[in-house]
Amino acid sequence: MRHLLVPRYVEKIARNGSLRSAAEELGITPSALNRRILSLEEELGVEIFERHPSGLRPNIAGELLLKHFRDQIADMERVKSSIADISGQRAGHINIATTREVVQYFLPALIKQSLIDFPAVTFGVDLLERGEAEHSLVDNTNDIAIVFEPLRMKELQPVYSGEQQMFVVMSCKHPLAKKDNVKIYDCLDYGLLLPKRPEGIRRMLDISAEKTGTTLTPVLESNSLDLLRLMSQDSDALSFCLAINLRPNLEQDNLVAIPLLTPGIASGVLVAGHLRGRTLPVAAARFLETINKELATKFSAMG
Repeated sequence: MRHLLVPRYVEKIARNGSLRSAAEELGITPSALNRRILSLEEELGVEIFERHPSGLRPNIAGELLLKHFRDQIADMERVKSSIADISGQRAGHINIATTREVVQYFLPALIKQSLIDFPAVTFGVDLLERGEAEHSLVDNTNDIAIVFEPLRMKELQPVYSGEQQMFVVMSCKHPLAKKDNVKIYDCLDYGLLLPKRPEGIRRMLDISAEKTGTTLTPVLESNSLDLLRLMSQDSDALSFCLAINLRPNLEQDNLVAIPLLTPGIASGVLVAGHLRGRTLPVAAARFLETINKELATKFSAMG
């Protein structure tokens, strides 16, 4: 809607941090977009963006305006989604914040199916760290957060909460590959391929090691879970993953996944939810219901 053009321009620039990138996504020229922002700043009597060689960043006034604009956009999305639902057509845009564990296999499969079933629903996905994902709900940057071991439960209203089994991924020829399960001290004689902190998986591994009086010394740290998994091929090095990002058909990469036992330590928890007190647009609420159903079915069955 035309009255939301300027709010969407400001939101897009803030999200991208770049006038050129925002203009490309909006389908207008950078000069036209810049004129719109300069006109808005002239109307307000203050600048709303700090200009840096690396891009644009909202200043204090810009942050206040951005919060107002994001609230406006979210309210309109909720109204549009409700109107579409009345007419029997699910429509709207859903912004999702998540951590790396969820974006590998689980979330893409759900989004693909939704795009087939509800072609008028579009998606945006932000890959964020723990803490950042939950906080992005506060200013309506995102509608839904799916996080392993969230740091900020104050903002998050859980719809699904469930434990996640951790697995050790290794070459099918690894000395541990035939075991039914392994403990953390079984892994210490081999190279460890670990996620960087503050990843939830790393937190659980550090707690498990501390419980046994040891410290994990990785041969490789990375925030790429794919890299860590592939480094386990044709070597004795070990990587780790959760049930939700356990790759189907691991054997195609000559890998196996063995459950990691962590006696005396509660399993890490995967949480999916929305901002406390917020009424989601129909499309987002229904998609969150689907997430809840799929997670409950998948992991209750595994348990």
